[in-house]
Amino acid sequence: MTTLDYLQVILFLALIIGLTPVLGNFMFKVFSGEKHFMLPVLGWLEKLTYKFIKIKPDEETNWKKYTLGLLIFNFIGLVFVFLIQVFQAYLPMNPDHLPNVSWHSAFNTAASFVTNTNWQGYSGEITLSYFVQMIGLAVQNFVSAATGIAVLLALIRGIARKTTDKLGNFWTDLTRSTLYVLLPLSILLAIALVGQGAIQNFKHYETVQTLQGAQQIIPMGPVASQEAIKQLGTNGGGFFNANDAHPFESPTPFSNLLIMFALLIIPASLTYTYGKMVGSVRQGWTIFTAMMILLVTGLGISLYAEYSTNPIFGHLALMEGKETRFGITNSILFSVITTDVSCGAVNAMHDSLSPISGMIAMINLMLGEVIFGGVGAGLYGMVIFIILTVFIAGLMVGRSPEYLGKKIEAFEVQMAIIAVLLPNFVILVFAAWASASNAGLSSLNNSGPHGLSEILYAFSSAAGNNGSAFAGLNANTVFYNLTLGFGMLIGRFGVIVPVLAIAGSMAKKKITPLSAGTFRTDNSLFIALLIGVILIVGGLTHFPALSLGPIVEHFLMNNGITF
Repeated sequence: MTTLDYLQVILFLALIIGLTPVLGNFMFKVFSGEKHFMLPVLGWLEKLTYKFIKIKPDEETNWKKYTLGLLIFNFIGLVFVFLIQVFQAYLPMNPDHLPNVSWHSAFNTAASFVTNTNWQGYSGEITLSYFVQMIGLAVQNFVSAATGIAVLLALIRGIARKTTDKLGNFWTDLTRSTLYVLLPLSILLAIALVGQGAIQNFKHYETVQTLQGAQQIIPMGPVASQEAIKQLGTNGGGFFNANDAHPFESPTPFSNLLIMFALLIIPASLTYTYGKMVGSVRQGWTIFTAMMILLVTGLGISLYAEYSTNPIFGHLALMEGKETRFGITNSILFSVITTDVSCGAVNAMHDSLSPISGMIAMINLMLGEVIFGGVGAGLYGMVIFIILTVFIAGLMVGRSPEYLGKKIEAFEVQMAIIAVLLPNFVILVFAAWASASNAGLSSLNNSGPHGLSEILYAFSSAAGNNGSAFAGLNANTVFYNLTLGFGMLIGRFGVIVPVLAIAGSMAKKKITPLSAGTFRTDNSLFIALLIGVILIVGGLTHFPALSLGPIVEHFLMNNGITF
């Protein structure tokens, strides 16, 4: 790495740290119903939305009604996105007359975008029309991200309130998240990307003549608008198959920096919002610090692995699968961030990463989407681990576990365990199924440990609602479209329902005043314990599988054996 590489990483992290309280404080005002500078601009649209869907924004519900509204809304979205794909050929805004999508691919894509995963088993530019891209996928990019924020807000209210069963209004939280946070930021980012050279049009695909005299079709489309919300909502689905490695999506190193910033800023800022809403900014910074330590540690290991020379490659830097306009550092920084924040966007092919760098990306997914994580989802996933940490700490010191004055009892621990186990079940059981079946093995591009890594990564990406892939796996088959689709649904809603149940239970409890015997959850000791629980519970679960995949591949590669 050069001095410039180090400076860029430091500058990027400094920008995130510096702007976290700025955006975090704004979101606190939005979600608390206070006055903010966007209210005169979009307040009329918020009121119009409530009038159109016929809800009372101040009418709060218990956790069961909140959950029911969320599940019904997402089910309708699932059905809608599925239907517009299978009838794509008959719908407008299809200038290149793309055919209908197969039922199994349509199901996978619908499940993917509804769950904020954005896994793509297809090439977007040759599969989906402008209508499906915008009315189906882009809309889900907004509302799936807003759904994650809504779940977080319900959990925060459950922690902060006492002796009540009211957690807020799902429709109000969904509307405010979309109108005041996601929409304005997406407009600004889309304009910035167009300024850098990203395309935004509704033209027919262009046919051009190459320097060799051949004919080549150049896809067009509304790319910048899709790009903006896919990053800010930690969605990740690319308009093009090459995703952010494509120059029409991310033309310059500066656009790459903007995109990485967009990936991380909302999940990071929500930690500050969390602190303000629970009445202790220090609690928010504690969570932020734990997340940042895990991010920087993974980034350091991944960069070291990628820059380490190997005789089999002639002691050359590993540039396979990377864009020359970004280089190694930008590619690795992107790979770590996108897997930390549960976003499937990539600017380099993870299948071409060194085994250890690929393993870091995989571990980021396996830990449970908690290193900043998806918008909203990362933070409520981290609270799950906080509950487990205070429970374990309570057992160690022999007192009833508490968090922010609320006793952590059997029900909360049981729900937390369910939320942790279900994604891990998808990863290990579904990956084992794929590894032992002809339907799963027939899609592999590589044999040996790298082939296992391709399968493990796919189901880790699905269960973690990430969406990135080891690109060597052909996932556009009936087997993978169905298993990954159901894996995404389990990984999303199998966590959301227990989280909302915890919120409902916590809201009913009294708040116990702090005492000399209270176990503090806002200091360095708790940060160390929290990281330890995340690595032990989330990481060691998958160590045997990782040993057979990227770890053994690393040692074999050093001995001149590749796959």
